Amino acid sequence: MCGIVGYAGPQSALDVVIAGLKRLEYRGYDSAGVAVLAGGDLLAAKRAGKLVNLDKALAEAPLPAGPVGIGHTRWATHGAPNDTNAHPHLDSAGRVAVVHNGIIENFAALRAELAGRGHVLASQTDTEVVSHLLAEAFEECGGLAEAMRRVCRRLDGAFTLVAVHADVPGVVVGARRDSPLVVGVGEGETFLASDVAAFIAHTRDAIELGQDQVVEARRDGVTVTGFDGSPAEVRSYHVDWDASAAEKGGYASFMLKEIAEQPKAVADTLLGRVDGEGTLSLDEVRIPAAVLREVEKVVVVACGTAFHAGLIAKYAIEHWTRVPCEVELASEFRYRDPILDARTLVIAISQSGETMDTLMALRHAREQGAKVLAICNTNGSTIPRESDAVLYTHAGPEVAVASTKAFLTQLVACNLVALYLGQVRGTKWGDEIRAVVRELSHVPEQVGRVLETMEPVRELARSLSDKPTVLFLGRHVGYPVALEGALKLKELAYMHAEGFAAGELKHGPIALIEQDLPVVVVVPSPRGRSVLHGKIVSNIQEIRARGARTVVIAEEGDESVVPYADHLIRVPATPTLLQPLVATVPLQVFACELATARGNDVDQPRNLAKSVTVE
Repeated sequence: MCGIVGYAGPQSALDVVIAGLKRLEYRGYDSAGVAVLAGGDLLAAKRAGKLVNLDKALAEAPLPAGPVGIGHTRWATHGAPNDTNAHPHLDSAGRVAVVHNGIIENFAALRAELAGRGHVLASQTDTEVVSHLLAEAFEECGGLAEAMRRVCRRLDGAFTLVAVHADVPGVVVGARRDSPLVVGVGEGETFLASDVAAFIAHTRDAIELGQDQVVEARRDGVTVTGFDGSPAEVRSYHVDWDASAAEKGGYASFMLKEIAEQPKAVADTLLGRVDGEGTLSLDEVRIPAAVLREVEKVVVVACGTAFHAGLIAKYAIEHWTRVPCEVELASEFRYRDPILDARTLVIAISQSGETMDTLMALRHAREQGAKVLAICNTNGSTIPRESDAVLYTHAGPEVAVASTKAFLTQLVACNLVALYLGQVRGTKWGDEIRAVVRELSHVPEQVGRVLETMEPVRELARSLSDKPTVLFLGRHVGYPVALEGALKLKELAYMHAEGFAAGELKHGPIALIEQDLPVVVVVPSPRGRSVLHGKIVSNIQEIRARGARTVVIAEEGDESVVPYADHLIRVPATPTLLQPLVATVPLQVFACELATARGNDVDQPRNLAKSVTVE
């Protein structure tokens, strides 16, 4: 997911833009560039690789401290990650500069059209056509915002565009369709960015830019219109975290910091959800109780880690509400012609609120008449705005690409939604709900206890850093935990890792077991699901008999697993449906430490971006 920053104000635009891009490095990128307007001239610099390469180029050939500028960190789609394909892209005369996040699907036709009119395009990107089209449109209409509107009406696909023109020295123009763009409003200065983190050091006052809208940003304010030129309603909001929340705070990586922040993140997600009488009160869930009582099916749509949260949510939703629940990969959902109607509740889970596959899935669901409830961490993002209801997780900024605290808070939010459905449908008594809420209130302290005992897990991870494969097994809610543990290892350590339902061992995966192969097993509580506990202990014996090196995650007091565990990781005893909240934490630490031992950057794993905003 590309990072975009734009600025108009009294400061050095170059300094503001570079600082903003550094705050967006967590999103993943393979090249970077900037453009500034100064003294009627448009000057740009861009380099493949990390921002340090751009910094070096700017040190050798400095750009002036103009009051208007734009910047970009690119995640390559069209064209290799090299200096030429890096953004910004200029028109032939060097008067327009454009940065872009997304994909312009009809760029080939537009490129051929431009070539037919004598334009020479230097890059292989889809973005460069926009700079040439903007230059033409500006010549026709004389206004940059109007030129942007005209160009956007010709584009197919998903895009955020930010542009400057040398003939309009005090203006930055942005546009968005299906890709994030926020406006920061400061004292005598205005910011555009793909994430509030880029300008949070300067202002916490922001404006949500809606779908198919263009913003003209100046020092003295902004003007927002639709692509058709009509005035747009502006929604302002205040960001409730500061710049320090996005800093490492003494930790070696953002991921370590965010793992450590999980007790607070879980507590914040629970805050204010229960009234004085112990009744769940989810103010953000705006769907009337009468509608929820008529729901006949729940469908959870999500991607990656959020999908694993949905798999765990299924157990809670069906157990507490007795409503059938399906869990779908958002990227597959609408392509199989799912059966949805007005009595279907779709739960869309996304940390960023901009995940394109999930966004398209929820749009398809609403077209079929279903109600959509979003579980999201990012206030004002697209998915909550386009849903019928939202439950924010309040995890604070998550900078590391691999999700940790967002996952745990998604689990908490899913539990709250399941309990709320049980409450309004009458399938759970008030005292039953209050009992679960009390158990949830203990989770922050329990996660804290797990974090205090992780040094043996770190040592184990370092000792296994040369292994080619790690397998993960689980049953019931432990199965999605195993999937998440494997995903973290793949994301961070770039090694083969697979999660399996332990009951499926004899149906194929047991053929993978060989001498000294590390196998992580998530053991359910012997109290809550005793039959499952006995079965997974048998699984551990089976794989150990074939030479596997068993790493067992079991609750405190479970002594029956001790004889079969080469490495035992203890977690606090919790009700069965809540165990993933504590059992996942050691797997996060394990993956982070193993990847670090292999010399990998755990905050920015190769080939990955924080949020996938294209399909």
